[in-house]
Amino acid sequence: MKKSKTILILLLVSFFTSCATKQNTPIFISEPEKVDSLLESYVDNGSFPMLYMRIENKNGELLYEHQAINQSLLPNTQINGDSWFRIWSMSKIITISLVLDLVEEGTLSLTDPVSKFIPEFSDLKIAVNKDGKTLAEISKDYFSKENPEPGPYVNNPNLSKENCPWYLTDRFDPMTIIDLINHQAGFYYATTPFTCLNQQLDALNINSLNTNEEVIQKLATLPLIVRPGGMDFYGLNTTVLGFVAERATGKTLNQLLEERIKIPLKIKGLRYKKTPQINLFPVYSAMESDLRLANEGELDIMGRQTINYNPDNESFFGGEGMLGTANGYADFLRMLLNHGELNGHRFLEKSTVQEIYAPHTQLDNEWGYNGYNLWVSSKKELEMGTGDEGLWSGGGYEQTHFWVDPKRDFVAVIMTQMFAVPPQGYDRNQKIRGEIYKQLFAQEKRNHLK
Repeated sequence: MKKSKTILILLLVSFFTSCATKQNTPIFISEPEKVDSLLESYVDNGSFPMLYMRIENKNGELLYEHQAINQSLLPNTQINGDSWFRIWSMSKIITISLVLDLVEEGTLSLTDPVSKFIPEFSDLKIAVNKDGKTLAEISKDYFSKENPEPGPYVNNPNLSKENCPWYLTDRFDPMTIIDLINHQAGFYYATTPFTCLNQQLDALNINSLNTNEEVIQKLATLPLIVRPGGMDFYGLNTTVLGFVAERATGKTLNQLLEERIKIPLKIKGLRYKKTPQINLFPVYSAMESDLRLANEGELDIMGRQTINYNPDNESFFGGEGMLGTANGYADFLRMLLNHGELNGHRFLEKSTVQEIYAPHTQLDNEWGYNGYNLWVSSKKELEMGTGDEGLWSGGGYEQTHFWVDPKRDFVAVIMTQMFAVPPQGYDRNQKIRGEIYKQLFAQEKRNHLK
């Protein structure tokens, strides 16, 4: 009898120990080596100099991690969750979140005119052709009818010849803060189809300026490319949004980041300026198909001069200028996944986060829609085997990428530093997501059958 009791106790201890182990070690995908192999394949085929991927659940537990590195380009290099990267447009959702925090406390309203805080923009004009059509409308018509799959905007000689120089009009409704958030304000990058516009932005050399006040003065000389509140056109709108936040609070964007996000949420891996201890990776490119170091001026999204991360520089670009680690960015994404809360601190109200991923623009796109600069996928991803419906995603100019899965409560970050990707690397995100969801769906099917 004593022997049987002892066996029973041992079995119970073994059972509960097993349960505890499972709870402490989250099971994510059944064959992580297949995802490893995919990451390595995109480095081996010359698409990327390095790739680092990190996946965490909503509590910050590590579900998956892998690095793939071209050792001939980056000898003796190791990458982990605390390695620093230039994250470019992955800065946007952070700046938008800061502004929404200011809206919640009543410092700003989404319907406030931008000129209330930046009077230098009171006399902005819109670039139109001789028929009064905005240059953004012309480029949209061109790409949708004559060139349905254009890839990135490029200088187009025919469009430039016909529409440069442009005409200027000031007949439009006031630009508001919500227009900046939705890219409906009219600011653009130096990557439009119009050489004349691109050259004018390039000539401002805004990345060489030392303060945001100087940048504002320069941008006030540019025309807008859309009528505010009209069609959306991707550009410097979120950077201007950051300027509004600075003017409204009397603090720099860097101070707002520290005081409202980094310190209260306990996030370390986000910042604007480089320190001596941070070693950034070089920029790589495959413009001519062979992977190489990027040429000076090749990253021309804001002109030929790239962003200055010097700590002595007081210009902060909320749409493009942040540095981040995979660990730090995953923390920020987990705040969104937790509907505004992280590490015991509530940053945004749940209803505000719901607005971030609610449909706002690109509502007729079969692949999904845009929230507040957060792409939300449609069932097309599910049908094509490249993910699932309802994922929140975004990325940066040097091919950084993230997505959030609110159904399964995890966040994923892919880091690299790459400008022009060769054709064999175009499907990286789709293939990697596809493999992960193939395994997740199989697991869910097995669990359902049990």
